[in-house]
Amino acid sequence: MNKNSKLISGFVACLALVACDGAAPPQGEEPTVPSVSSAPVGPPDTEWVLHGNDVGEQRFSTLDQINRDTVDQLELAWSFNLYTRRGVEATPLMVDGTLYVTGSWSMVYALDARSGELKWFHDPQVDRAFLAKGCCDAVNRGAAYADGRVFVATYDGRLVALDAGNGEVLWDVQTTDRNQSYTITGAPRVVKDRIVIGNGGAELGVRGYVSAYDQKTGEMAWRFHTVPGNPADGFESDAMAMAAKTWTGDWWKWGGGGTAWDSMVFDPELNLLYIGVGNGSPWNAKLRSPEGGDNLFLASIVALNPDTGEYVWHYQTTPGETWDYTATQHIIMAELEIDGTPRKVLMQAPKNGFFYVIDRTDGTLISAEPYVNVMTWASHVDMETGRPVETENARVFDGKNVSLPGNAGGHNWPPMSYNPELGLVYIPTLELPMVYLEPDSDLYAEPGRGMWNTGFDRAPNILPEVPDTVINAEVEELYKGQVVAWDPVAQKRVWAEPMERPTVGGTLATAGGLVFHGGKDTYMTAVDAESGDVLWSRDTQTSAWAAPMTYAIGGEQYLAIAAGFGGGLASEASAAAHGWEIPNISRVLVYKLGGTHELPAVPDYQRPLVKPDAVSANDAVVEQGKVLFHRHCAMCHGDSLRGGGVTPDLRYANEAVHSSWQEIVLGGALEKRGMISFSEFLSETDAESVRQYVLYGANRLYNDLNPGPQG
Repeated sequence: MNKNSKLISGFVACLALVACDGAAPPQGEEPTVPSVSSAPVGPPDTEWVLHGNDVGEQRFSTLDQINRDTVDQLELAWSFNLYTRRGVEATPLMVDGTLYVTGSWSMVYALDARSGELKWFHDPQVDRAFLAKGCCDAVNRGAAYADGRVFVATYDGRLVALDAGNGEVLWDVQTTDRNQSYTITGAPRVVKDRIVIGNGGAELGVRGYVSAYDQKTGEMAWRFHTVPGNPADGFESDAMAMAAKTWTGDWWKWGGGGTAWDSMVFDPELNLLYIGVGNGSPWNAKLRSPEGGDNLFLASIVALNPDTGEYVWHYQTTPGETWDYTATQHIIMAELEIDGTPRKVLMQAPKNGFFYVIDRTDGTLISAEPYVNVMTWASHVDMETGRPVETENARVFDGKNVSLPGNAGGHNWPPMSYNPELGLVYIPTLELPMVYLEPDSDLYAEPGRGMWNTGFDRAPNILPEVPDTVINAEVEELYKGQVVAWDPVAQKRVWAEPMERPTVGGTLATAGGLVFHGGKDTYMTAVDAESGDVLWSRDTQTSAWAAPMTYAIGGEQYLAIAAGFGGGLASEASAAAHGWEIPNISRVLVYKLGGTHELPAVPDYQRPLVKPDAVSANDAVVEQGKVLFHRHCAMCHGDSLRGGGVTPDLRYANEAVHSSWQEIVLGGALEKRGMISFSEFLSETDAESVRQYVLYGANRLYNDLNPGPQG
């Protein structure tokens, strides 16, 4: 007997008891029992307590009130506008009728899960100047919950515990050195009685690590560094001594990198914590480790003892990482039948383009196959060594040779999901190539120079043409994203849903036979989990790249997503995002069957482009301004003056901005808004040359928009 049948039987039994205990029915009339089949029982209250819903972070929900047959009735139940206009990347939590969601600048909102009413709000007061210490917008990917406490990691490197009932700060600890370029955008993870958090900053010369803190007190329990430091200072562990043997030169002077900025998952059965480790600092391996070496634990999955933080095992996806091929992408735990034998596995689709199935007991590679185009850098993964077999030109960085995937990866931060009933993983993929150019000096590699220390000149960061010989015929078009349904046992693509643009939102799989995701222009979409057919779509009025989640309360299933254009693609990859004209309307959107809420019309955020002043400098000065702009400004304001999405498009700068240019660029007049002073790196002459380059771009845009005799 299923659960609904038990409820119905119990209801009938209760009616019988009432009839026996009450008055008898009138003579000649038969007692009647109301029909219960016409009033189906809704789903039981179902929470979403962990970051990925279940322990394995599969992002699969057993709720099925919203299914293939009913999804066309799914409409907006309520919405809540967040208090900022930057990127939103969080997966909300739902505990005891409250939705906990984080927004940009690490703000936390507690909302009534049925109505969207604000219960409390916490602003950690992040210093906006920290924006210059990060790579990809002031985003946050979510909170953690345990024992009546909500935990959030802040952009400026703190870990904060809040009372889940009222938002009161219980403790607040600094996890990073505020004088270095550390930031935190990832969600903390609950690991027994501790909270574990990593950090970011590998683009700006830091050394990565993860730390565990006591839930009740905030006292640090342990710390594991992901790359070795200066040997003269001694190594923190045997693992660091082992890792140091895979590095050469004075790597520690460059920072090393290896920041664990996103994915972690805890296996309570095996008592292992798995962390995904990021790219090198600088990216260019020839500079940080000139005589070669695998550079452990860059681009690796590392298993740790969660009680002590001690190393257990590792698997490196990209030895000698040099393309920004991080292994920080979502890790899923599952049990798969491989060759007739059940195996406890980890599954990951890291940036390098290969889908990995790894035995999570010991790190043994089970299988690895490309889920996107990879032929420009590797032909396959050698199953004996576990290493990718690189192509002849994989490490040719002449500004012409194309790398695919590019540094955005075949899969970036938006989480994938897994339907254990169908055995399919749903991956948000990218097909976005890039060219790298090695500079003549170490300028682009030294930390503290007011720019990313990638070791590559980013000036030619445009969308390159890709040779037909390296294109996989299954991929319809480059420069676009796809949701790919992947069979992890057969290691093959089952179906793919193409996007309009080179982006895809995180995915949610449900027992209703659906996969939900955003990122298709400004739409939230549901597709059939078996076929990929689009079954439902609604306009969110902005980009929704975070992963959706679902919960049930009061007999109704709800679908929730936090939306808002921004993040790395908008802030520093404007060559790909150019011309999108997507507004940032940061909000939480919650749907249910038969919802009646409507969104207001989209406000007009576009500023008018007034006719700019003429360029008053010669071509050499403008060209110098272009070089300086791409070194210091493009990461926020957009490559090639194409606008940064969430940061001001400088081509629209008005007379007030131009007249205050030196005060802004060198004097730090807008530091409280995130625009720090660059006086340490630029002279007045340099700043003026950048302004002339901006005027050059503004005039070109104005003439394009106003064709005629003046153009």
